[in-house]
Amino acid sequence: MSTPGRGLHGRVLDTLGPAITAGEYPPGSVLRTDELAQQFDVSRSVMREAVRVLESMHLVASRRRVGVTVRPKHEWNVYDPQVIRWRLAGADRPHQLRSLTVLRSAIEPIAAGLTARNATAEQCAELTECALGMVANSRGHKLDQYLIHDIAFHRIILTASGNEMFARLGDVVAEVLAGRTHHDVMFADPHPPAVTLHVRVAEAVRAGDSVRAEELTREITVGALQELDILVP
Repeated sequence: MSTPGRGLHGRVLDTLGPAITAGEYPPGSVLRTDELAQQFDVSRSVMREAVRVLESMHLVASRRRVGVTVRPKHEWNVYDPQVIRWRLAGADRPHQLRSLTVLRSAIEPIAAGLTARNATAEQCAELTECALGMVANSRGHKLDQYLIHDIAFHRIILTASGNEMFARLGDVVAEVLAGRTHHDVMFADPHPPAVTLHVRVAEAVRAGDSVRAEELTREITVGALQELDILVP
């Protein structure tokens, strides 16, 4: 199903994007827009719009008299949330999840330490509210509700750090957290010690204890990697 609000070119992207990221069109493959327009039963202008989006993600390169060429994986914009979503939906999921979780483990502990120094009183309150929301939804197979609070918690950690580069990773972290839930890479209920760690991070941030906030967040990311060892070997 096409993503609401994106029209015909969205329908094309929802098929073509996952096919490219899954390797159905290997790097160097040449796609003809006329043939694709026929295949998807859309106009050339719709097809060109879809190609422009894929170009913006660096998945393809369009050249006159050559066509649309699939670019090598190392050139893709792997931080694009849509590219992440497509890769998580395909056979590349184990590698993608591990890669993103390692990225989290490198960034989030440092961000948490900075957040303990820089967070406003309002951000501290929001972080605590998110942690308590996670606790409230950590039992009874309520992973979708839990996910809302989990994503919000980690967005605050990245944003309140005061580092604009960390803040821009909010969508990336949101996609990996959503991917774990939507592709059943989670236990039926979150691991209780992991939920408790989020509460303790919020407490450390409120107390301005940057060392503790960093240590506790590192425990969270290490735990996420260990879960992958069990669930996505």
